[in-house]
Amino acid sequence: MNATLAPELTAADRCDRCGAQAYVRARLADGLELHFCAHHGRQHLDKLRGLGDVKITDESHKLHQDTSSSV
Repeated sequence: MNATLAPELTAADRCDRCGAQAYVRARLADGLELHFCAHHGRQHLDKLRGLGDVKITDESHKLHQDTSSSV
């Protein structure tokens, strides 16, 4: 399988633990992708980073963006 990492997570990406919108993606060396909401991402990121060859995309900062200017 030759999958590429999507540049950004979308609203269609869901947390593997609870089904909420995913803001964290961890891609393991074997190609497996794990998606987490911000809560579960915070809970598991230290363990995932400790595995070594893991690529992590953390977009949880989007939860704190000011959207008032787009109205």
